[in-house]
Amino acid sequence: MHSLLSLFLAAGLLHTVAGHGGVSNYTVGDTWYRGYNPSEPEAEQDGQPWLINRKWTSIDPIFQPSNHSISCNTPGTPAVSSIPIQAGENITAIYYWWLHNVGPMITWMADCEGPCEKFDSSTGKWFKIWQEGLLSGGVVEGWWWQRNFQNWEGDGECVWPVTIPKDLKPGNYLIRHEIIALHIANKPQWYPECAHLKVSGNGTKVPGEEYLASLPGVWTLDQPEINIDIYSPEWYNRTDYPIPGPPVWKGD
Repeated sequence: MHSLLSLFLAAGLLHTVAGHGGVSNYTVGDTWYRGYNPSEPEAEQDGQPWLINRKWTSIDPIFQPSNHSISCNTPGTPAVSSIPIQAGENITAIYYWWLHNVGPMITWMADCEGPCEKFDSSTGKWFKIWQEGLLSGGVVEGWWWQRNFQNWEGDGECVWPVTIPKDLKPGNYLIRHEIIALHIANKPQWYPECAHLKVSGNGTKVPGEEYLASLPGVWTLDQPEINIDIYSPEWYNRTDYPIPGPPVWKGD
């Protein structure tokens, strides 16, 4: 844990050049699940029975939305195990010392249609279960959820809680936490990580086609909200930021 935190702190010295970050662990209720740590030896993590999130070997961003790794980072190798969770429960992703503060944050899910350890995340039908962007003020100097997400006091944990839709059909799912950093003009940065979930409950609902998206596919550099210069006269003082992609599915 401390090695990952040290890596993030060192990365902070370079934050004007490139962004850094990733999920270090998850909690459901009182149960803690450690995540993959790119600063520790791969051989000590690959194939371990405790591993519940897909392998990611760098804290650096993805710059091309067409990159295969946009779905679950690089290399996105499936985990061995899954986090058990009931539909309607909260799951919290824990980051350490997130550095940036402009851009949307989105949580997605995809049905693995069988065991997640055999599922190709780039073929998934992804749906949003949560998203937040600009909360108040202007695009550059205003308050984004990304800034709200930062905790620079205490132990430095950045806590990202979401609720699994209570009527979601039980099954094996990927959950994907995504930060899109927009602080560098016309150079968006993606930070995705995925974990395996085994969802239980009595739900029977699944999202309709209007909620589904492909990753890669949903983001392009043709989208003005993605390939954006926040410092331009067009954007600097705008007090709205429409998050692109499909709407959030709440289980209705």
